[in-house]
Amino acid sequence: MAFKINIGEKSGKTYKLESEARGLIDKELGDKIDGKEIKSDLDGYVFEITGASDSAGFPSLKVVPGQILKGVLLKYGKGMHKKPRREGKKPARDKKPQGLRLRKTIRGRVISEAMTQINLKVLSVGKKPLAEIFAPAEAPKTE
Repeated sequence: MAFKINIGEKSGKTYKLESEARGLIDKELGDKIDGKEIKSDLDGYVFEITGASDSAGFPSLKVVPGQILKGVLLKYGKGMHKKPRREGKKPARDKKPQGLRLRKTIRGRVISEAMTQINLKVLSVGKKPLAEIFAPAEAPKTE
């Protein structure tokens, strides 16, 4: 099964790639990997795994060990973005809700074949920029 890989640069640009990438299996969130393990064109790049999610949409978090699904009590933040009910006047947009905790199902931090999407961050750049590697192929002009 192919992984959908999202590669994010510091500039905010994200490149999408679909790859079989067997070198990612059994890696954990926060691990550093070489670009060669994903695609041969990414030689010289070093990436960090920042996140992942499985086919049902469950995100993976560092607090859950292994490859399992587990119910975890979460505060507002990564993996949980619910709005509280009956808080009176509308709170400021940047204010986090006070005291809101919910039990959510979370996937473990180890990448497995159950994962469908993997998010990567560029740590060091290779010889070719990512814009050249992921440039769309030009269609032949017909006149």
